[in-house]
Amino acid sequence: MKQDKISILKQYLPEQSASIIATWIDGYACEFKISKTRNTKLGDYRPPFRGSRHRISVNYNLNPYAFLITTVHEFAHLVTWNAHQSRVKPHGTEWKNTFKRMMLPFFELDIFPLDVKKAVVSYLQNPAASSCADKDLYKTLKRYDAPKEDILHVEDVVENQHFTLPNGREFKKLNKIRTRFRCLEVKTGRMYLFNPLAEVKLVS
Repeated sequence: MKQDKISILKQYLPEQSASIIATWIDGYACEFKISKTRNTKLGDYRPPFRGSRHRISVNYNLNPYAFLITTVHEFAHLVTWNAHQSRVKPHGTEWKNTFKRMMLPFFELDIFPLDVKKAVVSYLQNPAASSCADKDLYKTLKRYDAPKEDILHVEDVVENQHFTLPNGREFKKLNKIRTRFRCLEVKTGRMYLFNPLAEVKLVS
């Protein structure tokens, strides 16, 4: 039932947006899943395959504004696929224009706080493959996360300081290369490039 979907979605989305997303789920015959945390992505879209329906998943632990933006991002993939299938790039012009258009109802409802609204408007000038790729939008959205003790971003870690990921892997921060930081995994000696905004915990 649509009302049941709305009740569940209100637990994750800004309340005014829940009915719109529920209508999209039904109207596009989409299998919508609220997913466990994934370190590599906030959401995911899968097109129909051998009789299956469109599938969208969004990480459960996003704050309401991040959850909404990620959800619209994935539905824009669905609408773009319906129009073009695999003939266009996943985050090409067609997807960008669709994403911008699908965000309009939420601006009309005045859902976003002023700082988020400004960051989203700026981001929509040329939306990227992920909101994480836009540093200003990502940082603005993070203000609305639940507080986390002892968590900081890689960019705030001092060079040569050790830090750990949520899964316990330990790294030593090295130098910056363009937009990312080189980090040495202590156990394996392998080098990795980290997004400056990756959340980590210092080794005491």
